[in-house]
Amino acid sequence: MNMKVTLIPERCIACGLCQTYSNLFDYHDNGIVKFYQDDELLEKEVPETADVIEAIKNCPTKALKKE
Repeated sequence: MNMKVTLIPERCIACGLCQTYSNLFDYHDNGIVKFYQDDELLEKEVPETADVIEAIKNCPTKALKKE
C-alpha cells in the first residue's frame, strides 16, 4: 500500500533522526530535511514501510506528515 509523505521544512530542526530510520530522507547543506535525490519535492507517494513510519513517528517537531 502507498501513502503520501509531506515534508514541512520550516518545522525541521536538522536533528538527523529521520535519516537514521529511513534512507527515504536526506538533508540540504543546511541540514534541513529533503527527500533522497529530490531537492525540490515536498510531497511524495511512497510504499508504506515500517522504516518510513518510524521516521515520521519519531520526528520531534512533526516536520514529516503521513496521509
